[in-house]
Amino acid sequence: MPDPVRIAAAAGHFGRDLDRGLSKVLSIVAECRVTGTDLLVLPHGALGGYLADLRDPEESGLPPALDAEDAVFKEVRRACGPMTVCLGFTEVVQTHGATVHHPAAVCLHGDGVLGRHRKIHLPPGEARHYAAGDRLAAFDTPVGRVGMLIDFDKTFPEAARTLAVQGAHTIACLSAWPANVTDRTSRLPQDRQSRLFDLYDCARAAENQVVWVSSNQTGMHGSLRFLGQAKVVNPGGDVLARTGSKGGLAVAEIDVEAEVARARRTLHHLAERRGEVYET
Repeated sequence: MPDPVRIAAAAGHFGRDLDRGLSKVLSIVAECRVTGTDLLVLPHGALGGYLADLRDPEESGLPPALDAEDAVFKEVRRACGPMTVCLGFTEVVQTHGATVHHPAAVCLHGDGVLGRHRKIHLPPGEARHYAAGDRLAAFDTPVGRVGMLIDFDKTFPEAARTLAVQGAHTIACLSAWPANVTDRTSRLPQDRQSRLFDLYDCARAAENQVVWVSSNQTGMHGSLRFLGQAKVVNPGGDVLARTGSKGGLAVAEIDVEAEVARARRTLHHLAERRGEVYET
């Protein structure tokens, strides 16, 4: 495993044009390989985009959906080479004769698919059109043990904690997280969702003592204005690198194993849990 690990969290606008989205993904992957990046985390909807309206998603239609084995993923894998890449998309599944859609993420490497995740927690606008996942699973990669979440999942501390308990020292949270849709403000730093987005990133890293890699969409799509604010957070909850509301890469080099061990040397949150008194 590289020591330290070079991590890049992407903020960018990815729309519903799959060809254009793939071209952008491949361009970012190529750029990161040149700079020696070990782990790249792209936003949710990097392939196919996201909803255009959370209150009435049907008005603008749903994003294009991809089968988990679609050839587009093989093309991204070929571009990855030795780099580990996480990206989000809408997955389509045929279940008992019915067509089901999941907000999904996949972790790719030149050697194959390393991990998958289907979004567990669906806000009301999504729940009318998507099915929730039912599994949280950390997995091994060339950059160590990793877990993935998708935007709203990070609101629930149990999700990140489950991945940490399973041994994930790095958690990638792929987002298509917009500004507040009911109480709009002209300045994103004053937006309630903007503050929550940053709060959850730092809190989930600190409470689990893991490296947290947060990507997000940017720009406008339909009625939604996406926040950006991609970042890399260390196990103490400190932001090592971040973007603003515009597209870009938040890049940090960190010895993941050493930093996790250092954070847990005196206070080891996972070891100090009192499971017998928690609600199950």
